[in-house]
Amino acid sequence: MFFSQAGARPRRWEASQSEHKKWVEVFKACDEENKGYLSREDFKVAVVMLFGYKPSKIEADSVMSSVDPNTSGILLKEFLDIVRKKNEAQVYRNEIRHIFTAFDRHYRGYLTLEDFKKAFKQVAPKLSERIILEVFRGHGFDPWSGN
Repeated sequence: MFFSQAGARPRRWEASQSEHKKWVEVFKACDEENKGYLSREDFKVAVVMLFGYKPSKIEADSVMSSVDPNTSGILLKEFLDIVRKKNEAQVYRNEIRHIFTAFDRHYRGYLTLEDFKKAFKQVAPKLSERIILEVFRGHGFDPWSGN
């Protein structure tokens, strides 16, 4: 994930032209009857094709309840927005996993305070130990924005 300079907040991720084209192709492939929208079942197939898993009932319900009630299903524009958000979340999770792995030098699956201190000393050597401790404890302190 990309972080802005001020506040270390995630920026919106943009799909490449080839990804966008692939998403449109998947939409068209799943809209077998050329209805112009995806039904609940069509949507599930599209998620399997793009993300490799079948969405849960809760996820499908959430998506279907978010679409325009005046349509019979998910329109292309809505589908592209849903897929972009899912892809953005996947990129973000991968980035977090990568950062965690870099901090977890002993491959334990958890971080000790010492792991955290060493990592912060490398990436932000001027941060005080007090701030590092507050971040480790999860007190919501954002050392980059001062909050």
